Amino acid sequence: MGISAVIITLNEERRLPRLLRSLDFVDEIVVVDAFSRDGTAEVARSLGARVYKREWEGYASQRNFALQKATHPWVLSLDADEVVSPELKAEILSLDFSADGYLVRRETYFAGKPMHCCGWWPDWGIRLFKKEKARWEGEWVHESLVFQGRTGKLRGKVLHYPYENSRELFRRMEKYAELWAEKEKHREPSWVKVCTEPVGTFLSSYLLKGGFLAGWRGFTVSFAQAYYSFLKYLLVKEGKWTLKK
Repeated sequence: MGISAVIITLNEERRLPRLLRSLDFVDEIVVVDAFSRDGTAEVARSLGARVYKREWEGYASQRNFALQKATHPWVLSLDADEVVSPELKAEILSLDFSADGYLVRRETYFAGKPMHCCGWWPDWGIRLFKKEKARWEGEWVHESLVFQGRTGKLRGKVLHYPYENSRELFRRMEKYAELWAEKEKHREPSWVKVCTEPVGTFLSSYLLKGGFLAGWRGFTVSFAQAYYSFLKYLLVKEGKWTLKK
């Protein structure tokens, strides 16, 4: 069965090589780059990927464009900050492809350690699927894969390295908050929601989802999630105030 790995990128020159080197078993690698300002496209080409440049139109739109460019019947969907583990690679190579799509766990690392708490684990998602059975939906943030068919589960993991330190974590939360606020700018939240949801988010992540078990990392991740919850609503309100002046 031919497999196309599809990846969307924006300024991923530093992290992309690790992913591409873990994909030496697929039949082709398709990278859709949103006109990165660094050497992302050149790095991708040098490691065997076919690169398409496309203006950023949101996560779902970029991923669907990448799907269209895949030439093989099976697609392995990944992000630039992920890596296919050796166990997952071996499992895919021995797969009988009896299902239409396969769920894979993602293990996310923060500051060098895997985080099996804060709602980050096991993070199941359909990563390997028949191209004809799936499409992405969503706007700027929180895209989702719409899949129709029989699913199976794989034991191997996708390793996820999004944040090497707290600075990267909070910058990403700010980016997501800005994208969310842009999408929801016409729906001003109440002050009750602005004040209570971040508290609930922190308590859920830190206490109910075991963040306290991961020491300072668990506290930091829980606080960052609460910060995102607060900032996205604040940015909407700030935009409203600016318009009223």
